[in-house]
Amino acid sequence: MSAVQIDGLHKSFGTLEVLKGIDATVESGEVVCVIGPSGSGKSTLLRCVNLLEQPNSGKIVVNGVEITDRDCDIDAARRRVGMVFQQFNLFQHLTVLDNLTIAQRKVLKRDKAEAQRVAIENLEKVGVADKAKSYPAQLSGGQQQRVAIARALSMGPEVMLFDEPTSALDPELVGEVLGVMRRLADEGMTMLVVTHEMQFAREVADKVLFMDGGVVVEQGPPSQVIAAPQQERTKTFLARVLDPISRSE
Repeated sequence: MSAVQIDGLHKSFGTLEVLKGIDATVESGEVVCVIGPSGSGKSTLLRCVNLLEQPNSGKIVVNGVEITDRDCDIDAARRRVGMVFQQFNLFQHLTVLDNLTIAQRKVLKRDKAEAQRVAIENLEKVGVADKAKSYPAQLSGGQQQRVAIARALSMGPEVMLFDEPTSALDPELVGEVLGVMRRLADEGMTMLVVTHEMQFAREVADKVLFMDGGVVVEQGPPSQVIAAPQQERTKTFLARVLDPISRSE
């Protein structure tokens, strides 16, 4: 059984059709990176997978549960899927520890001690346990994004979604967030990642999807899609984002 199965997914905003029949599969333990130009529908695809956006048609199945079924318990479905956004979305008035425990206590009904134990465990995993009593404004962007990852992990998700997790970071902070994501991949976390970090996609992804104009133009292992693309649109995009030396490495 696939971790995520997407069949015939369509999404429009008014008269603008953003997703035009997406078919994609993420196997359990697989890392799938979605690449493509701005406006291609990448983030909308990701937001549909945890129903932050309601598809117009099509089917999404997450670990055997069809979340697009109108009888599906949406809140229960979302608890199985963690999401990390571009802008961290931390509660500025709460400490790091409280940011990680509030949803555990309110949604998962864990007691304070258990929620804090899980939170500290995940803060240690992402390397910011020493910031537990700090407030988000006291942290760097990279630290805030690692806290956001720890918060998502604290809910015990079966699938993690990352929407351009490094795009809001200064260049020198990108590596620390990608390092956390690499470790999660090594641990077998199922991940669907929208990214412009081609090196990460090439080295970590099991599969790459190239999207443009609301469709999947090309998909396959990075050795195919990034190193030896078959479609002209993919070649054009990669020629603009990769220099010839890095592409051949």
